[in-house]
Amino acid sequence: MAIAAKPAPPGLLSSLNGRFHRTALTVYMVVVLAHWAEHLVQAYQIWVLGWPRPQARGVLGMPFPWLVSSEWLHYGYAILMLIGLFLLRRGFTGRGNAWWTVALALQFWHHIEHALLLIQAHSSFRFPGTTVPTSLLQLVVPRVELHLFYNSVVFIPMLIAVYLHMRPSTMERAAMACGCARRTGRVSLGRPTLATGD
Repeated sequence: MAIAAKPAPPGLLSSLNGRFHRTALTVYMVVVLAHWAEHLVQAYQIWVLGWPRPQARGVLGMPFPWLVSSEWLHYGYAILMLIGLFLLRRGFTGRGNAWWTVALALQFWHHIEHALLLIQAHSSFRFPGTTVPTSLLQLVVPRVELHLFYNSVVFIPMLIAVYLHMRPSTMERAAMACGCARRTGRVSLGRPTLATGD
């Protein structure tokens, strides 16, 4: 027997977390994966091809070198990630919501680090012992490695959240206002029924 989604009050946030949640989540994850591709290509350029770090600029940074050095672009992506995590959070239930919230909290800190870089890029403020914009953890971990770490610790809980969201428990499915859950028909006495999760 199918479990009806809970009706949500009208509004953009409700629509994003209701009938458009799957679409919004898909678009958001495509943007996240494109950003990941940039970081992975940059890592490949440094550690496999042996390029000097200033020349390892990812995919878009090769034809547009200013992109890599633009703190506005990096901060803009960090805030976009934070807003997306915040806006789409309400559509998650139970375990998926818990993991999505972990990603949101970690991205909030990642955003703070980018805000510090942006402030330094447009002022004379520098941390003691540094001559270029430097984030807090960058004082002990090089920037490329640090941002691979940040992107990983945000992305992994996001993936877990999406996986659990698509395969909810019976209680989580009952609380969902969206149609994201994977629905598979099973034949029983000639009638299709819904699987309650994997």
